[in-house]
Amino acid sequence: MTEHIEKIKNLSFRFDKETIAALEKITTTEQFKKGKIILQQGDVCRKSYLIINGVARKFFYSDKKEITTEFFFKDDVAISFKSYINQKPSKEIIECLTDITVETVDYTAFETAKKQFPLLLEYDVLLTELYIIWLEDRLFDFHTLSAKERYEALLKKSPEYFHHLKLTHIASYLGVSLETLSRIRSKI
Repeated sequence: MTEHIEKIKNLSFRFDKETIAALEKITTTEQFKKGKIILQQGDVCRKSYLIINGVARKFFYSDKKEITTEFFFKDDVAISFKSYINQKPSKEIIECLTDITVETVDYTAFETAKKQFPLLLEYDVLLTELYIIWLEDRLFDFHTLSAKERYEALLKKSPEYFHHLKLTHIASYLGVSLETLSRIRSKI
């Protein structure tokens, strides 16, 4: 995945002044408080949220239980991908676990800018590819790594924010019970 991030960085270095100006024009910086829901279930995901600092999570309800599917840390793009791409209601919720600062880009504005600035289209494709790679890695890890190994990988991803994650959210993300998570944590 690191090589893909390098591709994105290299592409952004190729942006001309007009492309940079167009992207800056449609990008806003916002701050949200801990507990804020930035995407409600049933709402259309009309913005992407690049996390500058803080932590958010994506989850849904199943049989009245919260199922955490993603944590978003610094430099992650918080998005309900299917809702964003199709501009249809989201099955997921995105919640701020800490106060967060994000750079937001509106879907419609970005679609318009991509038509005028071809490098933004290439940028969008690379971001989509990066998300697909992350998703494939997550599925592969879920089927090949033990819960302990998945826990350790999550811990390494952003140790400075890890203490903000509730154990119930971590257990749900890992697909284990709280008791199993407790046993995992006691061995580390």
